[in-house]
Amino acid sequence: MQYHAFIIKYAEIGIKGKNRYLFEEALVKQMERVLEKCEGEFSIFRVSGRIYLNAKGFDFDETVAALQRVFGITGICPAVCIERDENGKLPDINGLSAEVIKFLDGVYTDKNKTFKIKCRRVDKTYPLDSMEAAAEIGAQVLDAFPEMKVDVRDPQILVSVEIREKVNIYSEIIPGPGGMPIGTSGKACLLLSGGIDSPVAGYMIAKRGAEIEAVYFNAPPYTSERAKQKVIDLAKVIAKYTGKVRLHIINFTDIQMYIYKQCPHDELTIIMRRYMMRIADMIAAQNKCMGLITGESIGQVASQTMESLMATNEVVTDMPVYRPLIAFDKQDIVDISLKIDAYETSILPYEDCCTIFVAKHPVTKPRLEVIRSHEHRLDEKIDELVKTALDTDEILELEV
Repeated sequence: MQYHAFIIKYAEIGIKGKNRYLFEEALVKQMERVLEKCEGEFSIFRVSGRIYLNAKGFDFDETVAALQRVFGITGICPAVCIERDENGKLPDINGLSAEVIKFLDGVYTDKNKTFKIKCRRVDKTYPLDSMEAAAEIGAQVLDAFPEMKVDVRDPQILVSVEIREKVNIYSEIIPGPGGMPIGTSGKACLLLSGGIDSPVAGYMIAKRGAEIEAVYFNAPPYTSERAKQKVIDLAKVIAKYTGKVRLHIINFTDIQMYIYKQCPHDELTIIMRRYMMRIADMIAAQNKCMGLITGESIGQVASQTMESLMATNEVVTDMPVYRPLIAFDKQDIVDISLKIDAYETSILPYEDCCTIFVAKHPVTKPRLEVIRSHEHRLDEKIDELVKTALDTDEILELEV
């Protein structure tokens, strides 16, 4: 069957009370963003808590794939929608049953299946209530297709019939990503590396409706152009879900080398992370972000023990640090990375500035007073180096 309409389902938006329309508007805006790159003509409209998408000349798979990247959508239902006639009337129960039979015949070639009719009468002026309508439609389906059988507990086909301002008939709910529409939760700044974790962290916070500003710390010539391009590609993966992502590329080489020369090498990772957090904090403030995002997970590496996290967190001013992966096992993170198509890029074997000067035995339980003391060795030049890094910030606006 060639569908020409979709019903878009959402979850949390439905409990937003008087503000629900704001979230619905944001959801529609994001749908329009992804559909403008798809083949076909589309129109989206909202009616009584339902979002409808009408489509002409479109590619079904391409359209569904695009909608599955819109946060806020929990289900995409290819549907047949029956409008009222010129007198404003919906089909009577015989006409409605005929439409359901036509729908089943068009969608399911093999009729040797069990089914259930689930009817919801929102328009209370319709002469039959939900139970009566479902029973009558079911009976006429059995007459039309004797090989089909009713199973009200675990049917192979669940046909939903909604009697509203129009009649909607559908039997498939294609899952969406869930979450909240982009733009409904402010903006946050992601510390993006070339690894597996940080793109997943950015995806998860974006899924709660946040726009993403990203920062990457580059260390040429110790890191290559291929490593830089890898991070750009990962930012584009996130942009598939969020729309435009601004990526700040900070040249970190001079800062990193200065720390390497002045500080104990077993503390290099912690002190380097503290300066990354400081710089990200400044970029976030300049760009009106309301938090930092990192891909840290307790105990995963030396810089992510509880003591290390406390040490890196201390340098952030009053900005919250969101760590959505903090209690995740690595495999949990890999599973999400695979789902969002970031994994194959993340595992490309290019250098990362976090790893090129890693000590053989990095400190895992840093003492704050010791770290602060050793950072004073940087006092002579570090502020100037940080200012230079910020002044030479390379900004890319990435959109897919």
